[in-house]
Amino acid sequence: MTDMVWKRDEIESPCIQICVVHPTERICTGCYRTIDEITRWSKMDSDERAEIMQDLPERAPRLNKRRGGRAARVKR
Repeated sequence: MTDMVWKRDEIESPCIQICVVHPTERICTGCYRTIDEITRWSKMDSDERAEIMQDLPERAPRLNKRRGGRAARVKR
């Protein structure tokens, strides 16, 4: 018996298991993918995944994340 393990030659998912969709931008605040991209990820080819991975850092600034919760909003 060998210890060789078969591995798939594909781009890993950018998911970090913080799955919250931003209410206005409609992208995940954890991985920055759209719902459509998340849904289709396993069916995409490597080129399409690579293109999305390249675009993800540009999406982060679009999300205005609230900080401080209710207490920060009440102080305004």
